[in-house]
Amino acid sequence: MDIIPEPLKFEWDKGNIDKNLKKHGVTNDEAEQVFSNAPLISLDIVHSTHFEKRYQCLGVTDKNKKLFISFTIRKDNVRIISVRLISRKERKLYD
Repeated sequence: MDIIPEPLKFEWDKGNIDKNLKKHGVTNDEAEQVFSNAPLISLDIVHSTHFEKRYQCLGVTDKNKKLFISFTIRKDNVRIISVRLISRKERKLYD
């Protein structure tokens, strides 16, 4: 993915730091692993009314957990907005 800055650094919203774990059973560490593992599949850019572009991707953790991630790039950091397990339809696309 050409939009991912090097070196790879992450920024987390302190107010939502455990949101993905509580809601989807995915740790922040697992979400970050996806960006270092292949294949990382880019989906369409999310068009939103926000002041920054939002991106989506499918990827896999070190323990082969397949995830869907919505994120943005802020000051050369990846800021993960949301992460969850991929759906059945997304799994077919990823596989």
